[in-house]
Amino acid sequence: MRALMLCLFGLLTASADLAFAQTKLPGKAAPGGPEIRYFSAIDGLMDGNADVVLKETRQGKTVTAAVLDVCYPTAKGSDRKDRFVANLTVSGPNMTGTTQSLGDKLPVTVKLLRKQSGDSFEFRGQITVGTSVTEVTSSDNSDLSEKEFLDNQTSDDGITPAPKEFTEVSPESVGVRVKLDNALDFLKSLKGEAVEVGLGSLAVTCDELRAGEQTINLTVDPDRAAALIAKAKAAPGVVAVGWTTGVVEMDRTIRFAAADWRDGDKLNRDKIAAAISGALSKTLSANAAAADWNANTGKLKLTFKRPSQTYPALGLTESIEITALVSPDKPGAYDRLMLWISSPVITTTDESTGPKLNLSDEAAGDEEGGEPKDDNGSVAALAKEFKGQRWDADKSVWK
Repeated sequence: MRALMLCLFGLLTASADLAFAQTKLPGKAAPGGPEIRYFSAIDGLMDGNADVVLKETRQGKTVTAAVLDVCYPTAKGSDRKDRFVANLTVSGPNMTGTTQSLGDKLPVTVKLLRKQSGDSFEFRGQITVGTSVTEVTSSDNSDLSEKEFLDNQTSDDGITPAPKEFTEVSPESVGVRVKLDNALDFLKSLKGEAVEVGLGSLAVTCDELRAGEQTINLTVDPDRAAALIAKAKAAPGVVAVGWTTGVVEMDRTIRFAAADWRDGDKLNRDKIAAAISGALSKTLSANAAAADWNANTGKLKLTFKRPSQTYPALGLTESIEITALVSPDKPGAYDRLMLWISSPVITTTDESTGPKLNLSDEAAGDEEGGEPKDDNGSVAALAKEFKGQRWDADKSVWK
């Protein structure tokens, strides 16, 4: 718990869905009437790991009421968050209050001393959660009007229920926004289903805690995405569901006629895999070694092998992995398909007979985030093989 409080406060952000900011904005305050002000970026509070917003109600320069909303990691380095909302009693410069954290149900005590100097504000005091005490020392803080505060918030979860086509969203990626009280039951309903749940989306963010809704990211075979969306839409507590961003990058995607690549209403996956492998074998100067379709996501994992040119006399082997995704170019009835391929991932090993040379790729970490390895025009080669179109990013059209 002590570790929790060591990372409790700091650089602060907030959500438009704050519990105390969900009511309709009032009109312009009457002269002499109460005014709402916010602190959403209080500086200097303990390592920057907490998300804190202080809302004040003022009559002139006098604070008449205040609400402190704090969201914080339950332990140092933890992705799990807890939160408390404390209604503070204001007596001159003193702000005090007690409450209970919403997740772990720990007692919370707030004792703050507020000092204003011109347009700058200073806060000092103590916040106790459970048995852990945090000393608060924060100076040079500035406040915002209610309009300024809410104008700075965003609430777009990227979910598109009915995209016209798969150019802004990805055909295998589904987002489900569900009320926190129903999230566990919804997740349990996915057990045994041919779908992958994004691990990162299981960690409830501070914005989600305040909104009372969590967005869960799912990856599914594009052929089953519409059915999954329909099923999720009917689940208790689901607020929004649809396609969202995923692996597909338009500069590595082609579009082509579907007729020659279907058996009835199903994709001829063997024919598609063979055509992709044949085209990429040429561009990569490598032999196709494996082609495996993922039953959950519908992705095709292709493996190629070729002699390494790093030190030819050693007879080392490069293994090249490329992921592909084939899907309709839009939801519903379609007559064209899309094909996306990833950048190649290359590993070098000793596959010769006899004792092996153990290799380590110390440069791999340095390459992360850098330029992808050259694939010798593989996307263009696939466009030729499938008689397909490339995406024109400047005009946002297929060409």
